[in-house]
Amino acid sequence: MTYKNPAPTVDIIVELVRRPNRPIILIERLNPPLGWALPGGFVDYGESVEAAARREAKEEIGLEIDLIEQFQVYSDPSRDTRFHTIAIVFLATAIGEPQAGDDAKHVGIFEPWQTPTPLCFDHDRILRDYWHYRHYGIRPTLFDRS
Repeated sequence: MTYKNPAPTVDIIVELVRRPNRPIILIERLNPPLGWALPGGFVDYGESVEAAARREAKEEIGLEIDLIEQFQVYSDPSRDTRFHTIAIVFLATAIGEPQAGDDAKHVGIFEPWQTPTPLCFDHDRILRDYWHYRHYGIRPTLFDRS
């Protein structure tokens, strides 16, 4: 019998804490699906999700990050059009100037009112949940809202 399991991924909401309004970093993806996305990627076999988040941030935006907390898990089977993934989303801080690397065509720094389009995957939902949490302190519900 062959089993199919979802692939674990990490996404990182990185706040630049030494800038006014603590803007976040997004990348414009080099590979399909194209569009803007949170830095992140697949967890390697034998790697913790925390280590994967730090590695992906370094590879995609060129910054060392401080993980603050695990924000939420997103697991809708349709969140990635390529195949079923589960995203563990972290909140992190960084200082410095991000540089596009690895899968990133460009890197951008965005205030809450400047979110670019199109956003890949379910990152519009993740960012809505994050901005709500950041401004009101209310976490997203654990129940599927789709």
